[in-house]
Amino acid sequence: MKLFYKPGACSMAAHLILNEAGATFQLEKVDTEAGTTETGASYANTNPRGYVPALQLANGEILTENVAVLQWLSEQLPGFASNDNRASLDRYRQLELLSFLSSELHKAFGPYFSGLEYSDPEKATHARKLNAKIAQFDELLSADSPFLMGDAFSVADAYAFVILNWTNFIGVSLSAWPNTEAYVARIASRPAAQQTLKEEGLAA
Repeated sequence: MKLFYKPGACSMAAHLILNEAGATFQLEKVDTEAGTTETGASYANTNPRGYVPALQLANGEILTENVAVLQWLSEQLPGFASNDNRASLDRYRQLELLSFLSSELHKAFGPYFSGLEYSDPEKATHARKLNAKIAQFDELLSADSPFLMGDAFSVADAYAFVILNWTNFIGVSLSAWPNTEAYVARIASRPAAQQTLKEEGLAA
């Protein structure tokens, strides 16, 4: 497999899962603004929409869209959701979480990375929306379970960690949500998370 990624972007969730599983894979960094990969190839040949992640499978097929990539990895790699649990709601609970993370929490960070200038009232509106989505995420956490789906680390946790870690880049504190703050720190301490951050140049 080959993962096309941008350092710190949502593609880091797939990168983290691949490291968690001890999978054999290649990385190819993408400059989404220039539309090229680190080898000089046009990224449009891999993903015409131009954003990450894209996962090239062993047979050469390309899978895109973060939710699809993460769900596929969870069903293919050992130690995550298996594909023999058709009688269980677990698979759909995971998709439920991934959908919320993608369409709500991830989206709330969008204005902070848009490169646009906002007025003070607009900034206040964006901050209120972000705080509301973090609060909704905080309600998903259980005092009895370390992860979103219980005792087992899942692809939803990988994605949530990547999104919430963006608070470090935009000057937002998670101190108002101590459970979420502790959750992010717990995942950040995992060896695979440390490895992933180093491989993407985000940690020493």
